Amino acid sequence: MNTMILPINIDELINGRTIEWERLEFKAGWNPEAVLHTACAFANDVNNLGGGYIVIGVDEHDGKPRFPPVGISDTQVDTIQKKIVELGHRIVPDYFPLVFPAVVQGRRILVLWRPGGQTRPYKAPVSLTEKSGHAFYVRRSSTTVRATGDAERHLFQLAAKVPFDDRVNMHARLADLDLGTIRSFLQETGSGLFASAAETPFEELCRQMQIAREYGEQILPLNVGVLLFSAHPEKHFRGAVIEVVEYQDDVGDHFTEKKFTGPVHVQLRNALSYIKTRVVKEFVRKVPGQAEANRFYNYPYEAVEEVLANAACHRGYDHESSIEVNVRLDRIEVLSFPGPIPPVDNAILREPRIIAREYRNRRIGDFLKELDLTEGRGTGIPKIRRAMKANGSPPPQFETDADRTHFLATLLIHPMVESARETVTFDPSQNGDATDLLPLVLVGRGSFSRLDYESVTGLSKRHSARRLASLIERGILAKTGRGSSVRYQVCATPSNASGSEKD
Repeated sequence: MNTMILPINIDELINGRTIEWERLEFKAGWNPEAVLHTACAFANDVNNLGGGYIVIGVDEHDGKPRFPPVGISDTQVDTIQKKIVELGHRIVPDYFPLVFPAVVQGRRILVLWRPGGQTRPYKAPVSLTEKSGHAFYVRRSSTTVRATGDAERHLFQLAAKVPFDDRVNMHARLADLDLGTIRSFLQETGSGLFASAAETPFEELCRQMQIAREYGEQILPLNVGVLLFSAHPEKHFRGAVIEVVEYQDDVGDHFTEKKFTGPVHVQLRNALSYIKTRVVKEFVRKVPGQAEANRFYNYPYEAVEEVLANAACHRGYDHESSIEVNVRLDRIEVLSFPGPIPPVDNAILREPRIIAREYRNRRIGDFLKELDLTEGRGTGIPKIRRAMKANGSPPPQFETDADRTHFLATLLIHPMVESARETVTFDPSQNGDATDLLPLVLVGRGSFSRLDYESVTGLSKRHSARRLASLIERGILAKTGRGSSVRYQVCATPSNASGSEKD
């Protein structure tokens, strides 16, 4: 068996920062029977979490590692690797892990990466010393147990059913994967594989990262490899796009649209940066008799980030529809397809925390978590709720339909921003203060154009230009850009307005 370099950061791994504790098993020493059963459970991957890791040479207490590691000798490393091959043949069907020797705090350890298997269900001998037959093993929380009853029936329902992102893409080739994107990922995540990536044959590098696999006489990329490490995944998956639409009116006649393509994590970051710059705004409201002003956001960025990351992680990439982010006057809607996997429905979506039985993409979530773009599984919705509550915003809304054809997450604008806009009225025939307060109507958009202003006010081009110039002169508006790229942004509001924007 060839030893390899772990494609993720070893310290982040064993401290449970990139991999959930339930997917980690620590062994102070070599215990072949326990390793065999846990390997079988990770191979079965009953919840589609992506398998798991067995760390040999690290003691544990209550499922957490103890430091410094116990460590294993060089002789043990060689012996264990040979034994692991033998154990792989004891699992039915055969299943072999990826083995990564590593050094932590000066002690040598072995990390066995057990990705979810391609030919479930797997079974292993109950005992290596007695004739006791075979059994199916699964993970229950952080423990390996024999599958019985419902667990065994569910395991058989998953027979040979591989999550979409972990399947071989027969229409793509290794040449579709981009070495620069791969090296950038390895560098950012602190993988030891980064140093040798330039010298490692590309085919072998893809194997070690588990983004490509043998298919017949050739090696082909997995869907997760195409989605995260090709320059244009939308060429293979039409819906691998994020669309952000900003509406300038309630009807939807006036809007701007921006499409984000490229590797999933790149388009996610670019879309979030766009929304953070153009949509998310901080406000300051002075409170009479109080020294400190109240500060709040129209939408807390932490909630927006988690909603969009969840959509990227849990959507179906075999679906042709893109992720839609609709920025309306009073809310942000994030729509993805299809909906949640049963049994999650609208009733469960209202629960404080959602415990899914299985996940649609077992690999994409791992990659996004290593890049700090998502939290652990099952923590996204609670985090969104906390962020909205801390900002003083209305609770987020999550919904699907009876057939689970879509998933819609809605973030409502902060009530103080909305109330400020509701109190503003405007009559184009008047030249009073109502005109000066008009920017509050547009403030939820972050910035607006002259055409936006004309659309709302009904003023002509000449009169709107004069009015905008007056608002700029009085310090109510700030102007940026030149020519057709000119935008206006509220930098202050009159004293009779209910809130002011921090520029």
